[in-house]
Formats: sequence, structure tokens, C-alpha cells
Amino acid sequence: MAKWTAFPYDNSAFRYDAASLKKHWARLHAGDAEPWPKDTAVQQAWIHFHAGEFQQAHEAGLAAGSAGITVANKAQAIYANYLEKKEKTKLEMFLAVAERAEAQQAEEPKNANAWYWQAYAIGRYGQGISVAKALAQGLGSKVKTALETTIQLAPKHADAHIALGAFHAEVIDKVGKLLGKTQGADTATGLKMFEQALKLNPGSAIAMIERANGLVMLEGDKRLKEAEALYADAAACQPMDAMEYLDVELAREELEE
Repeated sequence: MAKWTAFPYDNSAFRYDAASLKKHWARLHAGDAEPWPKDTAVQQAWIHFHAGEFQQAHEAGLAAGSAGITVANKAQAIYANYLEKKEKTKLEMFLAVAERAEAQQAEEPKNANAWYWQAYAIGRYGQGISVAKALAQGLGSKVKTALETTIQLAPKHADAHIALGAFHAEVIDKVGKLLGKTQGADTATGLKMFEQALKLNPGSAIAMIERANGLVMLEGDKRLKEAEALYADAAACQPMDAMEYLDVELAREELEE
């Protein structure tokens, strides 16, 4: 496997061992509601993930077998989204995650994150090829169904609420309210999802960022001030791991523009 781009920031604050990982697990996984792994090889993969060692996390997750698929998928999806420079590689990675997640659903239909990572990967892939193209290929309904299934299985899955809010917002923004309806997208549901996500995970920078984007997509310039305030809040968040650091950086860069 080609060498992935390294996490470009200092990660010394994000180096956990098994004991500190367990202690901070609930906070670190407030977004994805992932249960604590009993398997020590999987714990090790998560230690790599939180430190921003995404390639090691991905490889260690795959090597750990079925219990490590979620960490392998999360590591590859987050890496592809934030750090992979080549668009072609990024899209290939999203497809690989989606494929593994779908196979995982067949093995573990009640595993919420098997549905979530499929939705996340297809959603990001769809943004990459263009939302209109993705909808024409029927990917929209796949994303929506997978996210609704995630929430059904794990009602406190904040990240799935964010992603479902983003689905409604993106579809309406790209094809309009009328055509959006045919895809099952509506403004009220989108706004509700973003709100719910922040209730479930109030300290989440990515929930603030996506809500800010969603408000402007769904309701236009009248929500711009509110969106800017959400970005400022996101930029002020204290990251607990590498992924959160990348979210906070994203908010800071947006504010500087």
C-alpha cells in the first residue's frame, strides 16, 4: 500500500495508552457511539487512530479481523476526507470503505457503524463526483436509508444526525426544494437533525461546522450571522484527538478567509 500523508500537526497530546483510552472513551466516541472494544488488537488500532496515525490504524484494524473493520473504515474515511491530496485516490478510498461497510452489514446487521461508514463514504464520494451525478446514480437514497438505519440502531449517534442533516441540506441546495422532495429531502428535517446532533454532542466542532453550512444552504443569507458564530465556536473547541484537531483547523481556516 502506498504511504499515506502523515498527520501534519503535533500529536503528542493525542497519544493514549489502553488505560487512558478507556478512561476517555465515552468523550472520544460521543460522536459515533462506538462501544468499547474488548479485543486488545482493536484497542491498539484505535490508539493509532486517535493519534492521527491513520494508515497504521487502518492496517491494524484490518489485521484484527471483523472486530477491527469499524476502526479501519473510520481511519481510511477520515484520512481520505482531510489529508489525501489526489482526488482519484480519495474517491477510490471512499468506495473501498463503502464496500467493506456493506459487507460488515451482512455479517452484523445490528452494528450501527457498519451503516454509518457506508453512508459517510458514499456521501463524500457523491460530493466528489457532484451531488447531481450522485443522485442520478441513486446514491442519495442509499445514504439516507443507511443513516436512518444507523439512528434506529443507535439513537444517540450524533454523527449520523449531522450527516443526515447534511444530506437534506446538500440535496436541497443542489436541486432545489421541489426536486429535493423526490429524494426525500426537506428543510425542517434537515434543521432538526443538526439541532439534535448538537444536543447529543454539544462540544463537537464538526457538528457546529456542518450545522453552520446547513443553515446557509437551507435558509440562505438570513442565517449567515448565526453560521459565523457557529464557526467561531468550532474554532474555539478543545480537540481531544487528531480528527477533532482537523475539524477545529477547518473552522479556523474558514474564519481566516
